[in-house]
Amino acid sequence: MSAISPFLGRLISVARVSRRWLAEMVHWLRAIQERHRSAAAIREARGITLLHEWLSPQQKAQFDASRSFDVVGSHTGKRYRISFGRGTNVQEVDDTGRPVMGWCFVPSGELVAGDVILAQKVALETDERGALAVANRFPVQVP
Repeated sequence: MSAISPFLGRLISVARVSRRWLAEMVHWLRAIQERHRSAAAIREARGITLLHEWLSPQQKAQFDASRSFDVVGSHTGKRYRISFGRGTNVQEVDDTGRPVMGWCFVPSGELVAGDVILAQKVALETDERGALAVANRFPVQVP
């Protein structure tokens, strides 16, 4: 029994050190996660701020009220509603504001939603045909 006792003592000691190390690692990982969340929130806020600077007063009012706004295509004059999001967030709307067709096109890169929406706005208002040429169409649910 005495030969097992030193082994058990070492095993218990290793378990205690491992538990302490694991607790420190969890604490460290949570701190990193919190910093990442803070940085992401700052990037998101900057994207929304930049978007606001580019919106017309009417678009800004729409966005503040419903997290979406309308733009007019540069070539066809069709109206598109851009909703807050990073994809499948553009809908062509008719004269009554009802969705007709969905469009999905996004800039490349890891961008926050505000930057994606701004790129979609600029693309539709300056080169509608080019934007729709690379976009994926999808049917929309009419409420």
